[in-house]
Amino acid sequence: MPCDRRLKPRQTISQRAAEIRAATERLSAALVAGRVQVKIGANGVPVFTGWDESSRDGLSDACAYRQIMATGSSLAKLAFEKAQLMSGHRINNQAIAQGVHSHDGGQTWHSHKG
Repeated sequence: MPCDRRLKPRQTISQRAAEIRAATERLSAALVAGRVQVKIGANGVPVFTGWDESSRDGLSDACAYRQIMATGSSLAKLAFEKAQLMSGHRINNQAIAQGVHSHDGGQTWHSHKG
């Protein structure tokens, strides 16, 4: 996963993996509590609103989505189902795999692939 390769100076991959797990757990708890919301863009890519940078710890929305779907609680996964129903758009895993994402809460979408 790309997020586990964004190492801080003198950080090991296992330390980064632990940070990713902790950030994902914080996000899951915030989703369940309603402090963070999920929006689904017309392109089918999820974005988190209300997720502050310190809690994010360098984790992208796409990486967080994949982590939650792989290891998250069923209540956190339910937030994605609700977001899909509210937006009328299904999550598009192909778009996520291609790197489509937003840096502004879903206002604009792009990929860094060039």
